[in-house]
Amino acid sequence: MTKYTVLPVDAAVLKELRSVDDAGRPCAPYLATSDDEGSPLRCCLRPITPGERIALVSYAPLRRWAAMSGVDPGAYDEQGPVFIHAGACDGFTPGEVYPLARPGALRTVRRYDARGHIAGGRLLEIPADAATAFDAALDDAFNDPDVVLVHVRALEYGCFHFEVRRQLAEG
Repeated sequence: MTKYTVLPVDAAVLKELRSVDDAGRPCAPYLATSDDEGSPLRCCLRPITPGERIALVSYAPLRRWAAMSGVDPGAYDEQGPVFIHAGACDGFTPGEVYPLARPGALRTVRRYDARGHIAGGRLLEIPADAATAFDAALDDAFNDPDVVLVHVRALEYGCFHFEVRRQLAEG
């Protein structure tokens, strides 16, 4: 069982992204090919399989969190590409394992404070026991009382994978 609650892209946000993304571009759905296979979907936090109707959209997770929290992340605001299903999907159900946790993959565990500023981070090479490694990395992040939010990102491309928030992590 995972110790922390992982958050995919919110369903209301997905609805917006399926129209216009965070860079102001219209969504352009297409059928996934073998070139897309294995890439992570941020709506349901599982790999893409060929033949699915997907879209690659620009997403600004910190900007959206900051707007909801009434803060300005300033220069820490960033947006990047994420794959989503082009239509509604079953979403992600938290549970036994951390999603998209392929052993050997490199992740950054980036910490943010209540202002939406980066408050540190660490590199995580996912071992065979991914749950224990993620739990330890998130424990380390939330041991800093200033940390309110963590983004897990792929090191290779910097892409956002999922979010963990303090209030959900300690409930």
